[in-house]
Amino acid sequence: MSPAAVVSGLGAWLPERTVDNHQLSTVLDTSDEWIRTRTGIGLRHIVAPGESTSDLAVAAGRRALESAGTTRVSAVVLATSTPDHSCPATAPDVASRLGLGGIAAFDVAAVCTGFVYALRVGAGLIATGADSVLVIGADTFSTILDPEDRTTRAIFGDGAGAVVLRAGAADEPGALLGFDLGSDGTGADLITVPAGGSRQRSTGVPAAEREHYFAMAGKPVFRHAVLRMSESTLAVRSAVGWTGVDRLVAHQANARILAAVGEQLALTEEQVVLNLDRVGNTVAASIPLALADAVVDGVLPPGARTMLCGFGGGLTWGSAALLWPDLAVQAPPRHR
Repeated sequence: MSPAAVVSGLGAWLPERTVDNHQLSTVLDTSDEWIRTRTGIGLRHIVAPGESTSDLAVAAGRRALESAGTTRVSAVVLATSTPDHSCPATAPDVASRLGLGGIAAFDVAAVCTGFVYALRVGAGLIATGADSVLVIGADTFSTILDPEDRTTRAIFGDGAGAVVLRAGAADEPGALLGFDLGSDGTGADLITVPAGGSRQRSTGVPAAEREHYFAMAGKPVFRHAVLRMSESTLAVRSAVGWTGVDRLVAHQANARILAAVGEQLALTEEQVVLNLDRVGNTVAASIPLALADAVVDGVLPPGARTMLCGFGGGLTWGSAALLWPDLAVQAPPRHR
């Protein structure tokens, strides 16, 4: 029987600079009330000039290794849609800076579902012989937002989170028990950066300035997110034989989306982990950041039947189930 992938360490990192709703209201036609009512977000952390995705990934990865009590892993899988460069991948640089040079290291791009996809890849590596894998979700979406778009600037923040997976047994706390992954490319235009890729570059026509910025169709994305995350979570719950879930740690996109998914799954407000009020939508970093906050805040106890769930551009979605282990976790740094 193939070994199971067991979560043995968790780390998170946030950049020092913060922007709250009142600060946004001084440069955009918005207000604290408008943002909180529509998103539930009050604060987001933003990278400083010259600070990149790899910087956050290294910091979160280091904390995850410390949490796991190890300095070595067999591979690094980095989930990000804002790599340091379009070429090469960012993961090899992250691995080298963590003192992990020489091992396999690569990026996974599935936007806000990226961390769940990367977990599945990490679990697959362990099933085929790796003894441990560092899985990181890191994004700096502030670098691709239209500075004049009040909607996207209100939603997104920067950050990184990571877990260490080790080879173990399926009956251990922390073992990843089941996954569900999916995609629907017919919705690719709902969450996108139009310019910068081969599609636009091959036309030979320079892109308009705003085509280099992130764009999202809010209403259809809301509907897809609620449907896909609910269905995916139920599919994994059924596959692992659970009759219920103690904690849902879903991608922190929007408070209304999280509430709607919780309602679909018949969960109480206390069972749905929420930290986006403090960090915003941090894309691939969202789920591990929420896990770290939940552990530190005492709302994710060891032994809890825990479901991880994400939805993002592609369209992509995915879920994973585990019994939460007892981990030593440092709180993500808080700045004001």
